[in-house]
Amino acid sequence: MEVSDGEASSQRRLVGLLYDERMCKHHTPDGEPHPENPNRIRAIWNKLQSAGIHHRCVLFDAKEAEDKSILAVHSVNHVNLIKDISSNQYSEKARARIASMYNSIYFNEGSSEAAYLAAGSVIEVTEKVAKGELNSGVAIVRPPGHHAERDEAMGFCLFNNVAVATSYLFNEKPELGINRVLIVDWDVHHGNATQKMFWEDPLVLFFSVHRHEFGSFYPATEDGYYTKVGKGPGAGYNINVPWENGLCGDADYLAVWDHILIPVAKEFNPDIIIISAGFDAAIGDPLGGCRVTPYGYSVMLKKLLNFANGKIVLALEGGYNLESIANSMLACVKVLLEDNPIPGSSEAYPFESTWRVIQAVRQELSPFWPVLVDELPKKLISQTAPTVPYYLSSSSDSDVEENKGPDAVSENLEDVLRGVIEPLSKLKVGEDKMASNSMTWRSELSKIHIWYSSFGSNMWRPRFMCYIQGGQVEGLQRPLPGCMDKSPPKGTLWKILPYRMFFGRNFSRSWGPGGVAFINPEVNIHEKTYMCLYRITLEQFNDVLLQENDPSVTLSSPLFDLTALNSIMTGTSKSQEINMEKGWYRNVTYLGKVGDLPILTLTCRLSEVEGFRSGKIPLCPPGKSYTNILLRGLVEGKQLSEEEAIAYIQEAATKPL
Repeated sequence: MEVSDGEASSQRRLVGLLYDERMCKHHTPDGEPHPENPNRIRAIWNKLQSAGIHHRCVLFDAKEAEDKSILAVHSVNHVNLIKDISSNQYSEKARARIASMYNSIYFNEGSSEAAYLAAGSVIEVTEKVAKGELNSGVAIVRPPGHHAERDEAMGFCLFNNVAVATSYLFNEKPELGINRVLIVDWDVHHGNATQKMFWEDPLVLFFSVHRHEFGSFYPATEDGYYTKVGKGPGAGYNINVPWENGLCGDADYLAVWDHILIPVAKEFNPDIIIISAGFDAAIGDPLGGCRVTPYGYSVMLKKLLNFANGKIVLALEGGYNLESIANSMLACVKVLLEDNPIPGSSEAYPFESTWRVIQAVRQELSPFWPVLVDELPKKLISQTAPTVPYYLSSSSDSDVEENKGPDAVSENLEDVLRGVIEPLSKLKVGEDKMASNSMTWRSELSKIHIWYSSFGSNMWRPRFMCYIQGGQVEGLQRPLPGCMDKSPPKGTLWKILPYRMFFGRNFSRSWGPGGVAFINPEVNIHEKTYMCLYRITLEQFNDVLLQENDPSVTLSSPLFDLTALNSIMTGTSKSQEINMEKGWYRNVTYLGKVGDLPILTLTCRLSEVEGFRSGKIPLCPPGKSYTNILLRGLVEGKQLSEEEAIAYIQEAATKPL
């Protein structure tokens, strides 16, 4: 009988495949829709079955991880919580209360079993590959794991499955001779917890490529910066490639593979590779906003097969478009089976920002990896993708690419459109009702006036009018859409208020390099900050709040309503954090009244103030363009002379927080 190429390949390579329906028992307790739901792994399993892949792989069921294996990376308190959360000792109400204490977490009566099975599944597949019983393996698991911290569930993740399996090899199976593990995290979100667990470990090379946007994309911390390279003996063994924008696709990822990951992997020479295989960078994902195709994933994986004798484990992480994750995983399994390559093309060029990030990463890591020392040829980095139009930004994207490339039309334009429009179209549920609700709250809040108090670039009126009427001023990196109600402020006045102004972060999407202004929302009678107040409506304030943080989102309901206003005016807390995934100004702070109207300002969250104070988030003086706008605001507002304004800004930038 004639044997096809695919059948012959499957005889040469043993690929393990683990799927267990019991992990579907973890779901929202009230049946509410949620992106991380049981259909994610069902869609993948159904796709592999329909393609006949399951007949060509070694199938086995999941086993629950033992506590001792999980305790290698998680605390006793955390393990006990996840173990018991689904038991009768917790009511549904108690589970909901505990879940609300964490970031993007839910619990139900099936959560404990699913978490133990997910961790155990990755252990099971990893051990069989390490032993040589399998050439490679795939663990189709949920809940995902790479956000789960040592003592905290986070970002849909309960146990850190990949970290548990990696530690298992070192701690419980040293006889297998696994001395170096390469963890590749291609999930669109930074693998914050995995990074921390191996921060000082030179036996684990952790590599994460993710949307970061200067710390504003989930998990919205500085941990994903390329400057985070590890500590002590682990210095140089942590590599972050942080995208500055969404819409990155095959060309961007493959450029990173070719010019960072592959050269370093050759030097590191891993004994096994474990991939945190999130597919939320895939085209059409509603949370990721990128556009990697199944072909792109297949090429990335194929390049890694050249290392560790092909010993590769794929452990599912994120991915929330069912069609995309199923097609992407199918493409990857076919690579492991050595099937013929799936159709695709990598002829498109990376974004200009991609080359900028690659160069920054190479420079930062070159002291540890000499293979990265050489500068990339100018001819190479001059080949960039055409502009991504501002209005095509995805629902979670807030960056605009400059056109530094040729004038040709992008060959991937169809992919761009599909990657942006498809997830949005699927979210249009009850569209008419949403529009009606939007007009109702806007009508109500348009009658309420407040004083918006600005202490940064918005002190200069032309800059603030970009938020009201739309547009762009000198030094501003991108235009703003403006408010729905573009009426100018009904009044302007200046006040000096007792708050500490400081400058933090080292790069902003609005102004480029340098810090931007924040205030500590706690009153300090020994401090004074100049503030320009604009009388606008509460409806306009909501639109300003949105533009300060994520102008790509559409407001179907207010971010800050009358209830919230009354709460901070009459309650003990004078601040309220806004429920948004992105942005640096998500804290609305009440500063008192002028006449009968409340004064509101926007600053960072209290936890971020502590981050600035401790050094976890960098303090940084403002850049030239941002400083010029501050000076113009203070001088043209007749508050200070230019010399006095310079001294005021310099003091705020240099005085310890």
